[in-house]
Amino acid sequence: MLTRRIIPCLDVKDNRVVKGVNFLNLRDAGDPVELGARYSDEGADELVFLDITATIRSRKTIVELVEKVAENVFIPFTVGGGISTVEQMDTLLRSGAEKVSVNTAAVENPDLLAEAAKRFGNQCVVLAIDARRSKDRPGKWHVTVKAGTEPTDIDAVEWAARGEQLGAGEILLTSMDADGTKAGYDNELNKAITDAVNIPVIASGGAGKLDHLYDAIVDGNADAVLMASITHFGNYNIRQMKEYLRDRGIPMNL
Repeated sequence: MLTRRIIPCLDVKDNRVVKGVNFLNLRDAGDPVELGARYSDEGADELVFLDITATIRSRKTIVELVEKVAENVFIPFTVGGGISTVEQMDTLLRSGAEKVSVNTAAVENPDLLAEAAKRFGNQCVVLAIDARRSKDRPGKWHVTVKAGTEPTDIDAVEWAARGEQLGAGEILLTSMDADGTKAGYDNELNKAITDAVNIPVIASGGAGKLDHLYDAIVDGNADAVLMASITHFGNYNIRQMKEYLRDRGIPMNL
């Protein structure tokens, strides 16, 4: 088994980290620069910064804040939210990000993935997929866009496979149903996506205890686990997570 990654997520709104349930009822979780530095110091493998209202408000990701976070972290750093052009990607990569994450813009213009991969390399391009279980098609999930506010008819598994073909080097997969519930990841979704692609998949949405991280890796076959609530609000630190997974046979960088 390859080494697995622990990745805290900073969902940012109005320059503050927030966290809710199913993308709703957001509560303040702290300063993104301070939290990013803390997770970097604790030994997180990577960090994800998502400007969660950029697309809804039709504006660009907050470049200045990205620069401040990048100055204070010493681990790979992915930025997403409101990114719709390769020029914006270039600005963010020059501001300190190692990768850029696109969701809504890729759905609206799939060629963006190919353009980005050609210009920056697949390793810099993350396809974010916010998936919700289909109410009328058991065992299927649909893609949602605009921070989970707008459903589509796009099949999430098919979109993941197409995203890889277009040039995405990684998938950030969030279960809309599990997000913020602390009831565990949707590992049926995770497994469906990991079986469909040959690029790394980051499982997101639902982490509430250490067992959930293990299950996402073993049952969901995730290459990395993303979490927010259980780290932001002091449930566990990064080293606890890594030692727990290592002691259960999961290769970790400690």
